[in-house]
Amino acid sequence: MSKRTIITLSEEDKLWLESYSKAFKISVAEAIRQGINRLKGAEIQKTYHTLVQNTRGIWKEGNGLIYQERIRSEWHSS
Repeated sequence: MSKRTIITLSEEDKLWLESYSKAFKISVAEAIRQGINRLKGAEIQKTYHTLVQNTRGIWKEGNGLIYQERIRSEWHSS
């Protein structure tokens, strides 16, 4: 379900957004939706990279790939 939202832009930003929309043959609303989706994607990437950074070096049991392959091979042996 969509919700209508009113935003306030500077005159310069409004003109840029209208120009961008015309150049890509999309509505202003669609340009804003695309911008929001890109921001959300960037936030997900940032969260992922933070998680990787915060968990780097936790595994201390040797080669993780060998461990993973050994555990997974047990799934197929029954």
